[in-house]
Amino acid sequence: MKKVTLKITKQYQFNFITRLLQIIFLSIFICSCSNDDDGNRPVIADKISQEIKNLMHFKGDEKAPTVLINVQGGPAPVLSEEIVDFLIETFNTTGILTVNAHQAQTLNSNILLGDEMTLDQAVSFNAESVETLYKIIKYFKDEGRTVYVVGSSFGAFIAQELIAKKGINVADKYLIISGRLDMNDAFWQGLAQGRNAEFENGVTPIVDPEPFNNVYNRNEARLFAGIIMNRYTQSFNTIESLSNLTYIYGKTDIDVGSLTAVEVQFLKSKNANILSGNGDHDEPFEGFIEQGFSQAFGIETVQ
Repeated sequence: MKKVTLKITKQYQFNFITRLLQIIFLSIFICSCSNDDDGNRPVIADKISQEIKNLMHFKGDEKAPTVLINVQGGPAPVLSEEIVDFLIETFNTTGILTVNAHQAQTLNSNILLGDEMTLDQAVSFNAESVETLYKIIKYFKDEGRTVYVVGSSFGAFIAQELIAKKGINVADKYLIISGRLDMNDAFWQGLAQGRNAEFENGVTPIVDPEPFNNVYNRNEARLFAGIIMNRYTQSFNTIESLSNLTYIYGKTDIDVGSLTAVEVQFLKSKNANILSGNGDHDEPFEGFIEQGFSQAFGIETVQ
């Protein structure tokens, strides 16, 4: 039998080396991409930065994967700590950091307690509150956490302004209680003049003929006017969907009025979840808060 000698030609040798180098470079590239992905993956810090801590009151695990941010009503000159305790005692907040966000007038109480403010100043102060809320949310979102926002009364309007200015997806889900989309002009204009105002049967605005007789109440009214004057059916019209928003309102709300048929239809057209009942301003919070948290966030009450 003729002996066959194995020969490696120069061409074969060249092709072999070329393929080997390709495999090596490909392996290095894949490994590098994997390392880059690991390096860019958000990491939750062991402790919240002091800058963010100064903007809120909170309780719970600082490394919790989910953050529940309350935007308090008012406007009040002091940040409530009791609301955080209420939420923790009422709901199963395992794995949740519970927060109450500062507002301009809770960071600086002289906004309400000091000299008389103008409507323009009120608008500016409310913009500061929105920026503070956004800064807190962004901090936690940048760490890859899930963020829920709940706002009631004055806080409902701050939350709505956040959505209008920063977009619906700045937080993961929202629960808005006792707010309005388009406030009656007579109502907010009366408050802007420092006068008291309310809604008869949740429908008809009644404005006092004379302003409050003290600066604090006039400032409080103007600060409220400076946010409720905005038209959210216009601001939200470019948002394709509000499906991550749950809205609770009372049909006989004296303080801000009931949602109108137009407002309700707008929310429905944007796929928002709506809960309502025959209640005044506080009753939607008290009567629907548990259902609202369940439907909006999947957070249930403590058993």
